[in-house]
Amino acid sequence: MRTPRGKWIEAGLQALATGGPDAVRVEALAKQLGVTKGGFYGYFADRDALLGEMLDTWERESTDDVLARVEREGGDARTRITRAGLLTFSGNRLLPIDLAVRDWARRDPAVAERLRRVDNRRFALLREVISGSGADADEVEARSMLAFCLAIGGHFLVADHGGRSRAEVVARAADLIFER
Repeated sequence: MRTPRGKWIEAGLQALATGGPDAVRVEALAKQLGVTKGGFYGYFADRDALLGEMLDTWERESTDDVLARVEREGGDARTRITRAGLLTFSGNRLLPIDLAVRDWARRDPAVAERLRRVDNRRFALLREVISGSGADADEVEARSMLAFCLAIGGHFLVADHGGRSRAEVVARAADLIFER
C-alpha cells in the first residue's frame, strides 16, 4: 500500500518547521514514514516539486482556511483579528511552519515572493477590520503594521516586562491598536 501524498507533504512541513528547507530530504522523510523513497517518486518529480507543494499547503492553510474560518465565525473587529492571529501564530501547527518559511524567504526570492503574497492577504484582513473603526487610511495602515508586528515579532522577543506578564503586555498593546 502506498503512503498517501498528503503524508509526504505533512512530513516535509514538519521537517521544514524543525530544521528549515535543508532538513527536507527525501531519504530522511521516507525513513520517518517507514517506507522506501521509491514511493515518493510516484507523487513528486523531485524534491523541488515536494517543496512547492509544501508551500502551496502552507499558503492555503494559513490564508484561505484561516480567512474562511474567521469569516464563518464572525464577530466584532477585535474578535476577528484575534481569531486570525490565534489560528496562525498561537503555537499551533502553523506557527513553526510560518516562522521557518520566513527564515527561508530571507535566502530564496521565490519563497520571499510567496510570503509577500501571504502577508498581503493577512494585511488586507487587518486593514478591512481596522478601517471599520473610522480611522483614516494612514492610521489604518499604521495600526495594521503594529498588529502584524506584534503577532510576528512577539515570537522573537524574550524581554522581561517590568513585573507584568507577557499576556498583560500583549493585551494592552492590542488595546492601543484598537482604541479609537
